[in-house]
Amino acid sequence: MCGRYAATKDPAKLIEEFDAIDLTEGHARVDHNVAPTKNVVTVVQRHPRDEDGQVLEDEPAERSLRMMKWGLVPFWAKDPSVGSRMINTRAETAAEKPAFRRALVSRRCLVPADGWFEWRRTGKEKEPFYMTAPDDSSLAFGGIWESWRPKDDDKAAPLITFSIITTDAAGQLTDVHDRMPLIVPRSHWDGWLDPDREDVTDLLVPTPEEIVASLELRPVSSRVNNVRNNGPELLERVDPVHEAALFDAPKS
Repeated sequence: MCGRYAATKDPAKLIEEFDAIDLTEGHARVDHNVAPTKNVVTVVQRHPRDEDGQVLEDEPAERSLRMMKWGLVPFWAKDPSVGSRMINTRAETAAEKPAFRRALVSRRCLVPADGWFEWRRTGKEKEPFYMTAPDDSSLAFGGIWESWRPKDDDKAAPLITFSIITTDAAGQLTDVHDRMPLIVPRSHWDGWLDPDREDVTDLLVPTPEEIVASLELRPVSSRVNNVRNNGPELLERVDPVHEAALFDAPKS
């Protein structure tokens, strides 16, 4: 699964990296411990609309940075609280599940991340790791998004939410967890974001081996376990044995 990640690049850097325009309206924030239900930056590509809100399908699609809430709320949901249970979407069943299949066809996004956290379980203990690219480039998680409004208020502002696609872990990552986010390689960004492309079956495949092999698996502090902790120290490499000794040391 993917239940926590880091996103510390400002929109100016992401604009350059993803060749997009900034529509975050100043709401983007540096976050070293992104957790579900937070509003974060995503990348979408959509055709422009006219003054009446009609899609101009003959106009070229525009790629933009937009804020979305993590935890997908299907358009048919009665209560937006269901989003907290839909932070991830399995690639193997995304095209079949009613909650995800419409979004997979027409509402795909990329989720820029510096890296993500996962916990390796050994007996009763869980050791946190941070998976990140060694060259400081963003990882682009494949995602799907939806727009939701209350059934009794069609004039309410839409709630825009997303879910991260996950696949079986591969290569060295299997030592930490059995699932991982779908990392979309740069060569597939155009196809994944193309709003006119309905079938992305050939893109719902495990992350390329060369990307998995290049990732750094970094043991980090258990401080990341608490979503209230948020700072660059969460991304620093730690010696698990040394950290355990600090916690076990008697209080003076």
